[in-house]
Amino acid sequence: MSEQLHAVQPEPDLVQLLTPEGLRVEHPDYPLEISDDEIASLYRDLVMVRRIDTEAIALQRQGELGLWASLLGQEGAQIGAGRALKKHDMAFPTYREHGVAWCRDVDPLTLMGLFRGTNLGGFDPREHNFNLYTIVIGAQTLHAAGYAMGVVRDGAVGTGDPERDTAVLAFFGDGASSQGDVNESFVFAGAGNLPVVFFCQNNQWAISEPVTTQSRVPLYKRAAGFGFPGVRIDGNDVLACLAVTRKALDDARNAQGPTLIEAFTYRMNPHTTNDDPRRYRLGSEAETWKLKDPIERVRAYLGRVAGFDPSFFDDVEAEAKQLAEHVRAGCRALPDPTPGSLFDHVHVTMTDDLVEQRQEFVDFVSEVSA
Repeated sequence: MSEQLHAVQPEPDLVQLLTPEGLRVEHPDYPLEISDDEIASLYRDLVMVRRIDTEAIALQRQGELGLWASLLGQEGAQIGAGRALKKHDMAFPTYREHGVAWCRDVDPLTLMGLFRGTNLGGFDPREHNFNLYTIVIGAQTLHAAGYAMGVVRDGAVGTGDPERDTAVLAFFGDGASSQGDVNESFVFAGAGNLPVVFFCQNNQWAISEPVTTQSRVPLYKRAAGFGFPGVRIDGNDVLACLAVTRKALDDARNAQGPTLIEAFTYRMNPHTTNDDPRRYRLGSEAETWKLKDPIERVRAYLGRVAGFDPSFFDDVEAEAKQLAEHVRAGCRALPDPTPGSLFDHVHVTMTDDLVEQRQEFVDFVSEVSA
C-alpha cells in the first residue's frame, strides 16, 4: 500500500471515502481495506463502462439503437455496488444499470439487443444472478422483495455459511421512490426482515422533475418509517459505494434485515436519448458536477497518491478502444429474433401445449412470410 493522504470527512450524513481531489477519507462506520491494485481494477471497470455508454449513445444517434438510457456520472455508484455482490447474490436492475451488468459479466451486446429490438429483452437471469432490465418504474423492487422471501423460505440466510447465505440488491432511482411499488416493497422488507438492500441512485432528476419536489427530507430518511436503517453516500465515490453496500449486504446475509442506501449522484446526460434536459435544468448544474467525476477522482488517487505509471492509464484506454470496436461491430451484427424466440426464457419447463403452440406460431409466420 502507498502512503495514504487523508482529507476531512464531509457533512456527517454523507459517507465519503475518496474526495473529488483523489484523497482517501476515513469513516468510523465503514472502514475499507483495499489495495491500490484493487482500486486500479475498479478504475478499469469505470472506464470500460463509460466507454460502453458512449458507444451506445453514438449507435443510437446513427440509427442502430432505438433508445439508450445513459449512466454518465453514475458509474461510481454502479461499479461500487456491483462489486460488493457475491456470486450467489441476486441483483434486480432498472433499465440503466449497465455498470452492474458489467460486474455480473453480462455482455453489453445482450443489453443492446433490448434497445435494438433483437433479443426481446430476455435472457436467463440465473446465468448471471442478474434479473432482466425492468422498464416499469419501480416494479423490480417488488420482484426483489419476493425473491428475498424465497431466500428466507429456502433457509439461505443467517446460517453462517458464506457459500449459502444470500442477499438481494434492488436498484431504483429517485423518481421511482415516489412509486407505490417501491414503498410496498419497503413494507414487505421491513415487516419480514428480508435480506434485501435497496440501492437508490438519487441522480437529482426524475426525467424533468427535481427530487426536491418529491421529498421534503433526504430519501434515505424514509427507511426509518419502515423499520430499517438508511444511509446516504457520495454516489460518485466508488470506494464509499463499495464499502457501504458490502456492509449492507453482509447484514442482509446475516439475517439483520434490509437497508436503504441513497447514492447521492447526478445524471450528466439526458434521461434517455429521447430527452432534452436543456428544457428543464441549468447547464451550470452539470458543470458543477463535472468536478465530482467518479472516474477522475480515482485517476487522481492512482496517479498522484499511489504513484501509478502513466502507462497503466494508456493500457486501460487501449483496452477501452478494443471494447468499443467489439460493441460497434457486434451491435450491427445482432441477428433479428426468430419467431420461436418469443417463447424463450418465459417458462422454466414448457408444457406439451406450449410446445405445440410454439410450433404452430413458427409455422404460421413461415407461411405468411413465404
